[in-house]
Amino acid sequence: MSNRLKLAGLALVLVIAVPAFAVDVSGTRVKETDTGVSATDENRLTPSDLARSRYWGLSEIEWRRYKQLMQGIRGSISPPTISPIEVLGIHARDQDERRRYAERWARAMREDVSRILAFQLAYDEAGKRLYPNEQLIDINRLPGRTEKTSSLQPEDRVLFFTQPDCPACDALLGTLLKRIDKVAAIDIYIAGVKSGDDQAVRDWADSHSIKPEWVHSRRVTLNHEAGVLARLTQGRGEIPYLLRRQGKDLTVLRTSEL
Repeated sequence: MSNRLKLAGLALVLVIAVPAFAVDVSGTRVKETDTGVSATDENRLTPSDLARSRYWGLSEIEWRRYKQLMQGIRGSISPPTISPIEVLGIHARDQDERRRYAERWARAMREDVSRILAFQLAYDEAGKRLYPNEQLIDINRLPGRTEKTSSLQPEDRVLFFTQPDCPACDALLGTLLKRIDKVAAIDIYIAGVKSGDDQAVRDWADSHSIKPEWVHSRRVTLNHEAGVLARLTQGRGEIPYLLRRQGKDLTVLRTSEL
């Protein structure tokens, strides 16, 4: 009778243990399945991702690589406004890929510069039409300055961006030319002149008291603007505009620093 009780007890233990083991295994499988779904979700592009990738002309594979790169050092040291094309180009895996993204970025920037210049011309025309007798900036109303307050250094080169029929530009140029002996050179970039029309540049210089000896000695250089301002300021510069070059460094020069 004692042996029968022992066998019955052992059978009961086995019966209870088997379901418990099955449940535990089942739970493990569910967890593995959940992990697989999560990994798939991470690789799936959202509607926003798809829309942005189409806007930039990138494939889904390229967009996933861009997002992955932004999770690393690129996303830590670059501004959040860096474009996907720049990210992919910087991290290109070979020369052909680097050249392909560089060409795509060059075309995009050229198209954007054209849009910026077109809007700038429309803005200038609107200003002349709406306020024909007013200057955008009246230099004469700025606080008086003395030579001691000027921050210009003898080794500085000043980049001055101007255009014809711009009273504010002309007033600023007059102030700048008074400092010509205080700097290494003044590089003048003229917008609103047909590319390659050197005669128009010379006529502008003559009408703005630019001495020929300044040009011959390279103390003043005359240049077609040709989108330089937009490239240097990423489209945020508006004429008239001043930049200061100190060696390889290029910084904004405020009128108060003249």
